[in-house]
Amino acid sequence: MFSSLRDVTVERTPTGALPVIKPLLDWTVLVPRGGKWGDGVAAQLRALGAAPVIAPLINFAGTEQPEQLAAALERLQAGGYGWLVVTSATTVDVLVGHDVRVPATTRIAAVGETTAHALQLAGYSVDFVPSDHSARGLVREWPGTAAQGAVLVPQSEIAEPTLVSGLAERGIDAQFVSAYRTVGVAAPAAVVADVAAGRIRALIVSSGSVARQIAEQFAPLPAGTVVVCIGPRTAFDARAAGLTVHRIADERSTAALVRALAEYAMNPDDSAPPVVP
Repeated sequence: MFSSLRDVTVERTPTGALPVIKPLLDWTVLVPRGGKWGDGVAAQLRALGAAPVIAPLINFAGTEQPEQLAAALERLQAGGYGWLVVTSATTVDVLVGHDVRVPATTRIAAVGETTAHALQLAGYSVDFVPSDHSARGLVREWPGTAAQGAVLVPQSEIAEPTLVSGLAERGIDAQFVSAYRTVGVAAPAAVVADVAAGRIRALIVSSGSVARQIAEQFAPLPAGTVVVCIGPRTAFDARAAGLTVHRIADERSTAALVRALAEYAMNPDDSAPPVVP
């Protein structure tokens, strides 16, 4: 049995085509978000043989404090912040929706490569991405100083205070502003039935909000249903919601999330799965 995707040797055929290794063949996997994120994950799953089912369990709505957000973004554009910290592609959408132009004097930090890519696609320069793609990693590796000015942290209204409190402990004036709301979305009845019957073999969990929706809408999950989380913080939230976590991605990226599921499919009994770059 393969224990890692590295164990799979793939050689070109005489025609130049690559034989396909599909460790997720016959796996039906729930993708809990739609849009570009969901489409991208679904494509990666299909490439490994899975049948993805896209059923968004969360959506995003405008903040209930639009005046505070507008004031913070106005100050940002006027150069009132030394740093802007962006933790999700949804925040990037908010910046674009408000036509925010970040001055050259303001540095931008992204929590992970996915967020950094979204910023760059939107035309923003990214000055810092921590090697540990998490709020705690960003605080631990923070390159700024108090002398550089205040830090703006626009996030979901239910975001954990990890960033703001962590930076504050380092003497940084970090200011949270609610940029959007995360709201639950009911899964179609057919999806609920398929999860209950065990026809959906795996659920991928991309955030604490998704974990809570899975617990609310699908629990108790069938014994054979596999739950894979995008990182340790999400795994913590999933367990807090009552879910059993079978595998945790080694980094906060969709590729790592899909890879973690594939690793599990190849060796579900591995209690210490390898980290695959």
